[in-house]
This record gives sequence, structure tokens and C-alpha cells, in this order.
Amino acid sequence: MTSEAPAEVPAEAERTSRAGRNVPVSIAVGVALLAVVVASLFIVKDAFVAVVVIALGIGLYELARAFATAGIRIPVLPVLTGGTIMLVGGFYGGMETASIAMALTVIGALVWRLAEGADGFVRDTSAGIFALSYLFLMGVFVMLMLLEEDGPWRVVAFIVATIASDIGGFVAGVLFGKHPMAPTISPKKSWEGFIGSLIVGIAAGIATVVYGLDGHWWAGVILGIAGVVFATLGDLSESLIKRDLGIKDMGDLLPGHGGLMDRLDSLIAVAPIAWLILHVLVPVT
Repeated sequence: MTSEAPAEVPAEAERTSRAGRNVPVSIAVGVALLAVVVASLFIVKDAFVAVVVIALGIGLYELARAFATAGIRIPVLPVLTGGTIMLVGGFYGGMETASIAMALTVIGALVWRLAEGADGFVRDTSAGIFALSYLFLMGVFVMLMLLEEDGPWRVVAFIVATIASDIGGFVAGVLFGKHPMAPTISPKKSWEGFIGSLIVGIAAGIATVVYGLDGHWWAGVILGIAGVVFATLGDLSESLIKRDLGIKDMGDLLPGHGGLMDRLDSLIAVAPIAWLILHVLVPVT
């Protein structure tokens, strides 16, 4: 009696399985996105404001579509309108202008939802305020970094620290990951990946703060550690949102990544703490 040899798994399929994504496609898309961001930052600051507005607008659409699968209706128009005003107001008028815009948007979302009656009113308006805070309030801190004289480099430091965390965690997790960090939330995330995130994130923080902002190396270490911690928390938080909604990805806009929100989750969580660290520890050059 003979037994059949197990079917050989193609190398690319095995790589995709372990990584959880198509690695070459993922890298190509990531590089293209980074190129758009860097070009807009260093050519005209206003162009980067437009990039952030568009990105968070797409993120809101994906979030609203995901919430709709659970019968939750985000009031998209008032949230998108007010959120855009918050971002633009934050860049041209600072936090005070953004705060006023946010307060008025909350009221606008409540009024917008009145016409549909009491059924689900608290649920839908709460989701709208959550989306406004989760996306656009976090985005305001990116605008606050940008409006400084050395704003483009501050934004680069924030983005690079976050991306470095993702890359370090991804590589170390694929190669060495054995001990799950939060198996009930994100089974692929491991403590070995977290250590990899710390190593690469700290190195990226030091490099960008020292060479891009003329800051102290220890400020780069703090930025790198904070970036890793908050990027991880942001990723876990969105994983929990998706588990609660019963979906795998927020969308399918980006090949190899999923939806745009699947890439923004870490960035929006890191933005406030990155602004605070750079604002306090790194003088404007």
C-alpha cells in the first residue's frame, strides 16, 4: 500500500501565508504611497494637506461601510465636511480653529441625524463622533507638526518612526514569531515582532531626529519607543474593531494591504504622541 507524497506548496503561496499578505505587491504599493507623501511634503506644504484630507476622507468611507455591516450608520456628510474643515483649519489657524470646527461638527452630526428619528439615534451619532475623533482629530496633530518651519521633517520623523515599527515587527514576526502577543485580537502579532519593532523603530527615530531635525539622539530614542508602543496599540485597536464587526479588512483599495484604513491605523494612533514629543523635546530649526 503506497501513500501519496504531500503536495508541494508553491514558494510564493507559503510566503504569502506566513506573512499574511503578498509581500512584493505590498512593498510596491507602500513605496508608491511613500513617494506621494514625500513629494507633497517637500514641494508645497499645501499639497500635503490635500493628501491628508483625501486619505482621511477615504478612511471615513471605509469606516462607514464597515460599520454599516453591523447596522451602524455614520453621518458621513457632516463628519467629512467638518473633519476637512478641522484639518485645513488646524494647518492655517492652529488648534483653536480646529477645536471650534470639531465642536460645531459634533452639533452638526446630531442635527443631521434628527430627521431619521429616535431609532438608533445614539448608536449612529456616537459612531459619527467616534469617526470624527478617530480620524480627523488625530489628523489635526499631523497638521500641527506640518505648520512649523521645519514641519516637513517633523512629519517625516513621525511617519518613518511608524513605518519602521511596522517593518521591524513584520520581518521579525515572520522570521522568529512564536509567542503571540494578543492571540484573541491579532493572532499574527508576536512578542518577537514587537522586539523587532523596537529595534528598527528606535534606529529610525534616532536617524530622523538627529539628521533631519538636528535634535538629540535620546529624543529620537523616545520618539522611536513611543512610535512602536502607540503603533502597536493602534493596530490592535483596529483589529478589535474588525473582529467586532466580523470583517477581515476595512477595504480592498490597496493591493497587498487591504483598505487604506488598514495602513492608517498605526499612523493615526502615533500622531498625537509624536507631535507632543517633537514639540517638547526638539526645538524648531
